[in-house]
Amino acid sequence: MRVRITFTKQNALRYIGHLDLHRLWERAMRRASLPISYSQGFHPQPKISLAAALPLGFSSRNEVLDVRLNEDVAVEDISNRLKDNLPPDIQVLNIESVNERLPALQTLVLSAAYDVHLTEPVEGSELKRRVEELMNAESIIRERRNKSYDLRPLVEMLSIITQADGIAWLKMTLAAREGATGRPEEVLLALGIEPETARVERTRLIFQE
Repeated sequence: MRVRITFTKQNALRYIGHLDLHRLWERAMRRASLPISYSQGFHPQPKISLAAALPLGFSSRNEVLDVRLNEDVAVEDISNRLKDNLPPDIQVLNIESVNERLPALQTLVLSAAYDVHLTEPVEGSELKRRVEELMNAESIIRERRNKSYDLRPLVEMLSIITQADGIAWLKMTLAAREGATGRPEEVLLALGIEPETARVERTRLIFQE
């Protein structure tokens, strides 16, 4: 049985990494007595796969994982078992059974949407100018791991939201395909904003149909 779980990751759990999150879910499922499938070999690994790694310090309103179970369990039963075994900063939004033959979850991710709130606000007209300049650029060459790449095609959407009190923040949708992943911190740097002065939350993962 292949089960897909959509969940949030908030507050203090922003500061646990991808591998620790994987281990957190394994422990929770074991405590909930769910029949997790494990790989074969000398170091069996639980068949749990997270859709896309969330950078350290980011919160999320919409993370997704797949887990393989050795036997069929009612979705309502899975939900009830997990409820008392997950930390409060993880809230399960949805659980569903999916086709076993679907491709690996990571290969289905196309894009990711983010809300970015600036802790050191930039004046509205200046932020607008920078965003327009970025979106109108033909290319934005950045360097990651000593390799140059073009950030511009990875930025699918970038817009400014201005609140009633005049405070402005950013919404962005970035490519999240294997080998073509846009990072919010790189977009911020391209806008002349230090990533440390922003609070980033992933709001949605966009999958192939």
